Amino acid sequence: MNIRKITSLTMLISFVLCILTSAILYIAPHGRVAYWSNWRLWGLSKTQWSELHLNLGILFLLAGFLHVYYNWKSITAYLKNKAKRIKVFTVNFNIALMLTLIVGIGTYFQIPPMSTIINISESIKDSAGINYGEPPYGHAELSSLKMFAKRVGLDLSKSIELLRQAGIKFENETQTINDIAKKNNLSPKQVYEIIKPTQKKDTGEHSVFPDLPPPGFGRKKLAEFCDDFDLDLTEIIHALSQKGVKATSTQSIKEIAAKNNMEPMAIFEIIRDAINGNKRTSNNRINPDSKKRHSFLILLFATGYA
Repeated sequence: MNIRKITSLTMLISFVLCILTSAILYIAPHGRVAYWSNWRLWGLSKTQWSELHLNLGILFLLAGFLHVYYNWKSITAYLKNKAKRIKVFTVNFNIALMLTLIVGIGTYFQIPPMSTIINISESIKDSAGINYGEPPYGHAELSSLKMFAKRVGLDLSKSIELLRQAGIKFENETQTINDIAKKNNLSPKQVYEIIKPTQKKDTGEHSVFPDLPPPGFGRKKLAEFCDDFDLDLTEIIHALSQKGVKATSTQSIKEIAAKNNMEPMAIFEIIRDAINGNKRTSNNRINPDSKKRHSFLILLFATGYA
């Protein structure tokens, strides 16, 4: 048994497997989509791939430390100049350091091609959200059936009835959507599809504007987002322009944020503030008939008839 050889081979194998898990996580859907649709690849969920990637990475690091220990003389030889003296900042070391800094700084400041690599990954993940479907809200699968029905606007009693008719096994309405799905070898999304017809009609065609961005907010076009919540597109674009944000109806929220050096959350807050401002203005607006009655009462009081 040769420890040096075992170390090198372990480092090689874990390195190759880390590349594999990195590639899979690069294209895997966002967590909210993966958990909602029970996304799997080769029988493993996103959580399992992440855990595998983490442990393989740790194994690679440990093997790397041992590799450095067993090859310390060779490494120090790389740092020696022509006079055989150790010099850290050699030409080769400086080039290696510069390459590392370029990648690191380029990633931080979103400079191509580093930003392009990230954008491709985001694009793949966003397309997965379209294919597999977005949850009604973040971590919806962790909500109890009762809470889920309340938040989505479903009739709880009818939902329970539909689940039983479909042969879905569950204990009671306090059980989470995720637990119900696992017990019946389904995804949370499939459970939702069963009870979706019980959605109350009086909830209206459009949803109430949320306090937090809904899932998939960044990839939605501004026009689509306004349509989802029955917002006036022209007013929203005007509200954004008043804050110095340039936007068009065909741009996605993420594109608008990127072009204006902002985060999507900041765009959401501007839209939310604009909506709340309109509501306050509407509430403070005096009804013309009410104003006339008020003036008439003042006139009566002034003439002694009130």
